[in-house]
Amino acid sequence: MSPDAGANGVDAAGVDAADADGGPTMRVREATLDELPAVMNVLDGALLDADPEVVRARLRDGADGSPGTVLVAVAEGRVLGALVLDGAGAHDAAAVGIDAIAVRHARRGQGVGTALVEALDEPVAAAFDARVRPFYERLGFAIEPADEPGRYRGVGRDSSTR
Repeated sequence: MSPDAGANGVDAAGVDAADADGGPTMRVREATLDELPAVMNVLDGALLDADPEVVRARLRDGADGSPGTVLVAVAEGRVLGALVLDGAGAHDAAAVGIDAIAVRHARRGQGVGTALVEALDEPVAAAFDARVRPFYERLGFAIEPADEPGRYRGVGRDSSTR
């Protein structure tokens, strides 16, 4: 982790990620408060139940120099995907939890979601349903059934061990 990195391991400058379709370079970085509408557009487009006020508060967390808890994947000034963290211990005591992750419909399957998760420098946990289980399996998450039928939880190792 760089000395300028926040608690999530991504510094303000971000991390470049190869764009799978050969298009412009995609950058994963902490989101800014000005990007709240674009972040909510991506989350809403994925039909996720994300509260705009919660996302706004998490964006503010990073605005004062403290670690941000919302990451975005951006190419040519457009937010392609967003990852909202919910803090340590929400899903697993040893990992930061993913509260929401979404990618614009037209960009799914092109490595945007993978780049968002792989930008994290620490173990990460997630709770999810069966339709996105293959995504977490490809990322190497240890997956087990959750208490709710059709739901799973998983913990991924940090990117330094991949």
